[in-house]
Amino acid sequence: MADRGASPLSLPDDWPDHPDPILALNRMGSFDWDLDAGVMQMDAQAHEIFDVRPDEYDDRPETLESRVPPGEARRLDAVVSQALKAGSENYGAYFRVRCRDGSLRWTHTQGYIRRDETGRPCRIIGIVRDATQELGDSEARRAQAAQEDARRRQTNVVQLTTAALAHARTVQDVIDVLKDTHGLTHLGATSLVMGLVEADRIRLIAEGPDGSFVPGTDVTRIDDPYPMSDAVRTLSPCFIDSPEEFAERYPQLWRGITGLRITSAAYLPLIVQARPIGAMGLLYSDRRGFSAEDRNVLVALGSSISQSLQRAMFYEQEMDLAQGLQQAMLPRTIPSVPGADLAVRYRAATLGGSVGRDIGGDWYDLIPLPGGRVGAVIGDVQGHDTHAAAVMGQLRIVLRAYAAEGHPPATVMARASVFLHELDTDRSATCLYAETDLSTGVLQAVRAGHIDPLVRRTDGSCHRVHVPGGLPLGLSADFGRLDYPVGTMELHPGDTLLLCTDGLVEQPGADLDDGMETLSALITAGPEDVHDLADRLIDVAEERGCDDDVALLLLRRRVSDSPRPGGRLKRHVSPGDPEALSETRRLIRTAVAGWGAADRADEIELVADEMITNVLMHTEGPAVVTLRVTTGSERRVRVEVEDSSSALPRRREAGESGVSGRGLLLVEMLTDLWGVEARGGGKCVWSEFVVAKGSDTA
Repeated sequence: MADRGASPLSLPDDWPDHPDPILALNRMGSFDWDLDAGVMQMDAQAHEIFDVRPDEYDDRPETLESRVPPGEARRLDAVVSQALKAGSENYGAYFRVRCRDGSLRWTHTQGYIRRDETGRPCRIIGIVRDATQELGDSEARRAQAAQEDARRRQTNVVQLTTAALAHARTVQDVIDVLKDTHGLTHLGATSLVMGLVEADRIRLIAEGPDGSFVPGTDVTRIDDPYPMSDAVRTLSPCFIDSPEEFAERYPQLWRGITGLRITSAAYLPLIVQARPIGAMGLLYSDRRGFSAEDRNVLVALGSSISQSLQRAMFYEQEMDLAQGLQQAMLPRTIPSVPGADLAVRYRAATLGGSVGRDIGGDWYDLIPLPGGRVGAVIGDVQGHDTHAAAVMGQLRIVLRAYAAEGHPPATVMARASVFLHELDTDRSATCLYAETDLSTGVLQAVRAGHIDPLVRRTDGSCHRVHVPGGLPLGLSADFGRLDYPVGTMELHPGDTLLLCTDGLVEQPGADLDDGMETLSALITAGPEDVHDLADRLIDVAEERGCDDDVALLLLRRRVSDSPRPGGRLKRHVSPGDPEALSETRRLIRTAVAGWGAADRADEIELVADEMITNVLMHTEGPAVVTLRVTTGSERRVRVEVEDSSSALPRRREAGESGVSGRGLLLVEMLTDLWGVEARGGGKCVWSEFVVAKGSDTA
């Protein structure tokens, strides 16, 4: 312990008889050690520090061996020798002196080495002083620092544990935080056990390390002789300071954990609002006893864990309720539909990267309709809570009801929007409704703020179907914009329609179009079977860990069932809808081709157009158009147009410049048979076209 920065020490000329007054004033003794002669003179203060009388000291360093213990002497000699060999100018060291009464006293010496002109050490002038108080103060400071450090560590334990528990959402999350290696290190424990109060019993939910489970302790009564039961029953912590105390107080439990080499334990009641919800046990194998500060820290820790545990229990209760509500609102089974292969999937959202699941408002539905038609619904109510699930269930029911009543897709969507607007909620919802005639392949879709559907063709290619859209449900009624344009396409035999919510498409950092392209590529490369494809898409969403829930519906039009006899198409054409007539003509042409009667499609389309136009011009209500295939001795396509007027159509002569009067003439010329039937308060004008029998085979 050298002090190279100190200045050389000089002694007065009349030393040692008259010591340096400054040294004497500071209770420091001085010495002059002639290395060549082996003589070391000391002043009176130095004699006092070494506890020797002047007549007992003969100026020989060896005389002090009785005062310096051998171990201290060797350490001091090593310091001096090292300084002499290294060419140092000074040295310093602490050592202990044995006093007359046998006690040891700390002393400090500092020596200044004088060398001759050759650099050889020849003399050491130095000082000695009593360092007892100095080291005592230093020891007290070290003890205080250690105490403060321990207090900081204990506070840090609570802070670290509380911070980790802030991210725990489920009871298992709480257990994982506490049982994690870092968690147990923070707590200073070897293992942990935890139980929850259920009625008058305690159910164990964390069993400590492997092999530590004691049979019969998974469920115990509160009045059983166990430390966890005592903590719950008394609402007070139970501290066990030694193995002997553990064995004496709880012999039955001790016999089961003897092999764990537990040396102490702390069982803490988990209390919320003066009510015990459980208890936690921390088992130690490297300590005995608990100081007052240890106990205070553990009690504070137990309070923090109690709050987190109750929060997790409330969350799980709410999640159980919400998930039960959501499952009840989704269809329990999907009906089998002749002519189609169907697959539906639902995946709940992930809780922030954990393994838990969140509640959502996504839904799907499949609605069998008359005439071989089927309605497919996909939707997403705003929000992730029980309210979203409740709104979703109500929307699903009303959409199904409106579709089953026979309303066209645009009307179904508009009425659903009005319903949501009038509901006591501030939520909106996106939705897509697609109605498919499986006999013709005609698909009509309406979209309320939802993402477009996808179609995979029989060659494996997949593309996005752009459907003109309206505002989300609820908002369209709020803004008075209830017009939902209808998109029409043909689903060929073997084609697969995919409807999904945005949770399957959206990815962090990517826009919607990129997500749709990625999904299209997955579908193209995916399996042909709709169930296998649905599983694959959900697996991808699972791997991605998306934070939104996912609803998915796949509908594949079977090849073997298309085209088929007995197909049917029904449309409502309103007088105030200029697009309806042209859309109906296109649907009729598509349906007729799908039934294998393309050779008469022009005639059927023209006759139907005349019959519908006649209703729109000469009556006040809508025209209800029904197109169907009849079988018997001949295979026929029958067109029926109903209206609310009882006035029968009549033939009129058209002049040279007349623009009307030729309708019935065209009907007579182009049809094989036509007629008029009374229908309630109105009538039905019908016409039939004979088509080839061989044309209904696929």
